[in-house]
Amino acid sequence: MGKITGFLEIQREQPARRPVEDRLKDWQEIYKPFPEEKQREQGARCMDCGVPFCHTGCPVNNLIPDWNDLVYNGRWESAIRRLHATNNFPEFTGRICPAPCEAACVLGINQPPVSIKLVERSIVERAWEEGWIKPEPPQEKTGKRVAVVGSGPAGLAAAQQLRRAGHSVTVYEKNDRIGGLLRYGIPNFKLEKHVIDRRLEQMRAEGVTFVTNAHVGVNVPIETLTDEYDAVLLTGGAEKPRDLPIPGRELKGIHFAMEFLPQQNRRNEGDTIDPAVAISAEGKRVVILGGGDTGADCLGTSLRQKAKSVHQFEIMPKPPESRAASTPWPLWPLQLRTESSHEEGGVRDWTINSVRFEGDESGNVRRIHAVRVGPPPKFEPIPGSDFTIEADLVLLAMGFLGPVRNGMIEQLGLKLDQRGNIATNGEYMSSVEGVFAAGDMRRGQSLVVWAISEGRKAAEAVDHYLFSKSAKSLPVSRRVLV
Repeated sequence: MGKITGFLEIQREQPARRPVEDRLKDWQEIYKPFPEEKQREQGARCMDCGVPFCHTGCPVNNLIPDWNDLVYNGRWESAIRRLHATNNFPEFTGRICPAPCEAACVLGINQPPVSIKLVERSIVERAWEEGWIKPEPPQEKTGKRVAVVGSGPAGLAAAQQLRRAGHSVTVYEKNDRIGGLLRYGIPNFKLEKHVIDRRLEQMRAEGVTFVTNAHVGVNVPIETLTDEYDAVLLTGGAEKPRDLPIPGRELKGIHFAMEFLPQQNRRNEGDTIDPAVAISAEGKRVVILGGGDTGADCLGTSLRQKAKSVHQFEIMPKPPESRAASTPWPLWPLQLRTESSHEEGGVRDWTINSVRFEGDESGNVRRIHAVRVGPPPKFEPIPGSDFTIEADLVLLAMGFLGPVRNGMIEQLGLKLDQRGNIATNGEYMSSVEGVFAAGDMRRGQSLVVWAISEGRKAAEAVDHYLFSKSAKSLPVSRRVLV
């Protein structure tokens, strides 16, 4: 423990956000630089608890007290080694993870928790600046070949771990660029894409092969993978969106969030969107249905596209301002969360259920008929609370229902669990031998930190499987996967 009285003397601080009027003019990340001395002070607040509950709050089991202490003492290079021991991509989690570790921080029982996410990002950014992050190719090669389908955080984490273990790894991505939802689902103001690109350069130098425009089960036969590789790992995410089958759903101008958000990310990459399919909020009255992170991303994107107005509706009741009694420490708290996008404009409202879309003579959506509802699970309409709101663009951001079944999953004949995700055993293997699954495709819609955790664990399972199928013994000098 660095500063024994740090948690008593130092207040929690976070980097200041750029002024709203400035950040709405661009797509850059929203935070201002945070001085190194303040970064070290935030590390000093960590109490190095005898039972560090932050470890259990963190899905990748980050060694949080260790690197908090190292940062406080200015031992940045040692800190990045500890951070990378459990997390392949702290630059992702340090930006877009909601930080369940902070919700489990012991200091958070009666004070603001340690700024764990801030310290994590500070460590990895310092490491990139100093040149400490370098390719780590395997010392020995196993001769085994692994195909990873999907290049989101789960697939990338698994690919890096498997390559470092000595296997030949090829990542197949259906889109034209690598990154999955990191690339095309998360707006640049939360994650600029050069952050992904520099990590991909490292992985290529380590020997990972990436194949884009390769939609397995569509333009790449699944047999190509099962015949040519010793193991296949499916990390394609939970891409089946929850729909809203109410009257008027067929009207033009009603889109899933993941039809809207990727287009802006493509524009930011320099792509031209076909006008026939382009979706823009510019000058429109936008209504977002769904109050979660994806809805907030749609809000921030719509505001930057200069929407005329934006409303974000949620069917659930408004959460309490502070931790609800139903979710005591160290559980992930039920409480109101205000994203940066909510600071920028728009109207946010709760307990609203849309019942009908109405359009004009040309088939374009023009208004939504809605009603206020009571608490879950019944969501009974409140008499006399119905209302109408004008809308030119409706974005459905109500979550996801698991992986897309047609194509690869059906062709392989994989068994699904009760929630419609790929069913696996305790070793991440599906119902087909040699075919594994991880990330949202296995556990359902979740967090980026869970995806990284799943990717790492699945890589370990694949590694064990490959050596159990081989007469070769495990080299003593070989890197152990964790």
